[in-house]
Amino acid sequence: MRRRRVHPGFALFWWLTIAFLYLPLAVVVLFSFNEINSAANFAGFSLRWYQRLLGNQQIIDAFYNSMVLALVSSLIALVLGALMGYGLYRHRGRRLGWLIALIYLPIVMPDVVFGISEMAFFVRFNALTGWLRPGMTTMIIAHVTFQLPFVALVVYSRFVGLDASLFDAAKDLYASPWKRAVYFIIPAIKPALVAGFFLAFTLSFDDFVISFFTSGPESATLPIYIWGAIRRGISPEINAIGALMIFAVMIAALVSLAFTLRSRRREGVL
Repeated sequence: MRRRRVHPGFALFWWLTIAFLYLPLAVVVLFSFNEINSAANFAGFSLRWYQRLLGNQQIIDAFYNSMVLALVSSLIALVLGALMGYGLYRHRGRRLGWLIALIYLPIVMPDVVFGISEMAFFVRFNALTGWLRPGMTTMIIAHVTFQLPFVALVVYSRFVGLDASLFDAAKDLYASPWKRAVYFIIPAIKPALVAGFFLAFTLSFDDFVISFFTSGPESATLPIYIWGAIRRGISPEINAIGALMIFAVMIAALVSLAFTLRSRRREGVL
């Protein structure tokens, strides 16, 4: 089969788009290895700024908070989002337009509005009951609320791609609801579960706005720390933190992509 040639104009547009997206990230990574404390001149490669990160207890605490927040909120969002996606699939034939709109609302709503509303709710709730003071618990709840729609839609799309007769076949073979869930549903949607978890983890780990409005004095995450440090100026130490976050997100995305491609090859899609 003869391969179609790409028009030079489209190829140029493609490479310009790639450069526009990834060149700033490459600059951050490059200057994280800068030998001198300069944001304009590169004097040579050095690991001194990464060594300083290991000795900065505030950064270590912020990284620990980010990991705990991302892992816990992603696991909760995975369970609830999977159940929500299954519910959307089971009742897809009914008039549930209002429910779909509610699911999409956290996705399209500006983060500032979402963060302010979460903060106002927690402050009012704490004033009335004395519970949910700003801290890690409020951050986890807030993150789960905006992670849920992403996980639910990923799982729902996986259910839609399955053959509906498989559910009837499982019932005809006298499989109980528990056995259908363990031996059929969960293995069938495993790629969506993995993709949904890593998507939720990435969203939580990188989030700043919602975390900023719902955090407490002892629950600062890496994005919050970077925001506070960058107000004093951009340093190679900040670039090193950004580079580590870029690598962490890239690894999570690559693992999710590799798992999805492996599952598709097993199913004969690829």
